[in-house]
Amino acid sequence: MGDRESKKRNGISKSLKRFFGVGDFGFSFMTNIETYYFTYFLTNIAEFTLPVVTMITTIASVVDAALSWIYGVILDTVKPMKWGRYRSWLVIIPWLVPFLYAFQFIRVGSGTAAAILIIVATITSHLAWNIPFVANISMINMASKTPEDRMALSSSRAIWQSLGRVFYSYVGPAAVSLFAGLVGEKNSYGATAFVFAALMAAGYFAHFKMFEGYEETGAQARARMQKEQMERKAKGNQSKGNGLIKCLTTNPYLLGLTVADLAKYVYSFVASGIAVYYFTYVARRPGLTATFILISSLLGVIASYLSKAAAKKFSARNTVIYAYLAMTVVLVLGFLFYQNAWMVIFMVSLAQFCCTMTNACGPALYADCAIYSEYKTGTNATGLIMGLSNIPLKIGVVSRGILISACLAFAGFNLETVEQGITSPQLERGISMGFTVIPAIAVGLGALIMIFGFRLTRTKMEQYSAELEKRRQ
Repeated sequence: MGDRESKKRNGISKSLKRFFGVGDFGFSFMTNIETYYFTYFLTNIAEFTLPVVTMITTIASVVDAALSWIYGVILDTVKPMKWGRYRSWLVIIPWLVPFLYAFQFIRVGSGTAAAILIIVATITSHLAWNIPFVANISMINMASKTPEDRMALSSSRAIWQSLGRVFYSYVGPAAVSLFAGLVGEKNSYGATAFVFAALMAAGYFAHFKMFEGYEETGAQARARMQKEQMERKAKGNQSKGNGLIKCLTTNPYLLGLTVADLAKYVYSFVASGIAVYYFTYVARRPGLTATFILISSLLGVIASYLSKAAAKKFSARNTVIYAYLAMTVVLVLGFLFYQNAWMVIFMVSLAQFCCTMTNACGPALYADCAIYSEYKTGTNATGLIMGLSNIPLKIGVVSRGILISACLAFAGFNLETVEQGITSPQLERGISMGFTVIPAIAVGLGALIMIFGFRLTRTKMEQYSAELEKRRQ
């Protein structure tokens, strides 16, 4: 294996073009168990009171959000391991996740101790999967030499992610039922979490094998770092830590991308969270929720596939801008026809199509920021910059609860009244605004930020990439 590891590969292999993202396919399965069942497990299976459930979910989500910036720092500051700075993490940590994640869905003991154990399991499992998650997207930059290569890998990853969401809608509930018959209902969610997390770990191991030869080994990296450190000392230059800080302070495009990225997560989490309210209390057809999820997920697969061609024609940056503008239009149209459930499904599903296209472009754009930073400062901060893509996602999760609660309060939502089938025009309009108008405002602002705050064009990126390649040689 040593000779193959030390031999640098050029160009993206066929296996990467076709199968990069199988780990993210498993990642979708794993995280959807939490998305759809964690609160249900805490209330109905673990039988915690609502205040305790709120405490568990709030502490876990706040800590997770607070740690979101640290994963890239860990990758860029810890000494490179045997298989490279980033690639090594794809094989070392993921196997811990199934064991930690399973305990997030198992109640052990009673009282405060049981709640604390679930909180600890939630935080540590997220910590264990976020580090390889960031390493995984960082490898896009390691394997790619051109914007087209980065977009090809980003698109492949997005396709597998979208397929994971589609297949989960069928496999997830069935797996819980299967394990309920084998290990009992109380342990069924923990068993499902373990199996899906193991699926993620196996997929990341496949990525580890696919990326063989695309990154310098740990020995090569340490030798290079030692040489660079001696050169910096001789010149009296900055340390690596100061170099990482400079990568952030001299990169205004990264700030623009991060803020604009938040727009799609506000749309994604708010629209997904309030959908059930729309179909239950406005459309009065709760069964359409599952139909909406299936249609939007299938369109997401198509968008992931088409994103590569769109980015090739317009560039990844312009694809995001056009997608945000299109989302703004169709979401506003969805509100204008909010009393027609099928029209709303059509419009919001089109918005999901566009959103998935921006998701496919995201890693390529963060990789562009990493290329720009290295060009500008001479310091490779790929892990740090790719890790920052986690921050908008985590803020989006937090915003979901705040914005949905605010929309329901503004609409005058009252559980006792709506359970009796009594709704008002104010309530219906308020819920519909949360489903369409609020996300439309967010993505509209996101488009403006991308236009004026992210000016890394395709031509510039080709120049920066070519210059960096010369320096490395």
